[in-house]
Amino acid sequence: MTCSVNAGDRPRPRRPRPARWAADGAGAGGSRVAYPGVEAMTTAQPEGLGSGGVRSLEVRWIFPGQLPPAVAGWFGRFPAQVTALDDAYLLDPYLPGLSVKVRAGRVLEVKAYRGSPGLLQVAGRARGRLESWRKWSFPRDQPSRGGGDPAGWRLVSKRRRISWFSLAGGPARPRVPGPGEEARCAVELTEIHTGGEAWWTLGFEATGPDSLLRRELQAAAALVFARALPEGVELDMNDCRSYQQWLRQRPGAGSDADA
Repeated sequence: MTCSVNAGDRPRPRRPRPARWAADGAGAGGSRVAYPGVEAMTTAQPEGLGSGGVRSLEVRWIFPGQLPPAVAGWFGRFPAQVTALDDAYLLDPYLPGLSVKVRAGRVLEVKAYRGSPGLLQVAGRARGRLESWRKWSFPRDQPSRGGGDPAGWRLVSKRRRISWFSLAGGPARPRVPGPGEEARCAVELTEIHTGGEAWWTLGFEATGPDSLLRRELQAAAALVFARALPEGVELDMNDCRSYQQWLRQRPGAGSDADA
């Protein structure tokens, strides 16, 4: 059965407005929060946030300590783009279901959690909870300057190695990322520093049409985990979490919001 809609009858999608979640931060029942150089925001959900954005399916594991050289070597069999950047995450006020960060001082990113479709399980190699997200990005007029953590925010320094995989036209294999809605999965091995502590993380993020996300992520995971992880490295539910969850659960996180 098919259903047609006249072009004139289709509702026009409403684009979210950059970082303006209530008029002047009043009347929405939320408190105002701000990052230097970012327009004021409130805890109310942005008007129009339910449409547009980038759909993603993700899973991540985060570990304390320096990145083991053996893990870097294990991941090094794939071509990767290496970048270094500082991201600032909003921790206070707490916004249930939302993750807010300023990426590299230049882009405000808002992610809305859409639930979990289940687990990623690769026998003997990895087990973690899949998370569905939708993300909106807003370029900032001016990059932030100066160091330190603004009140309510946590600065995280990252050195990322990212490889892209896609099933387009055949079995999953490393590919150069392409434009548009093409489904693909980014696999990221990242060294993290925050609050004087070293951590590292391995994450998978599939983007593209909803119907293809899980297939893309699972195919990339099968390829990455075709070779066993170095001895002593286990990817299980205990270390599976998003950046936002990790920042709130790590030791000393209770004082981060006051930093």
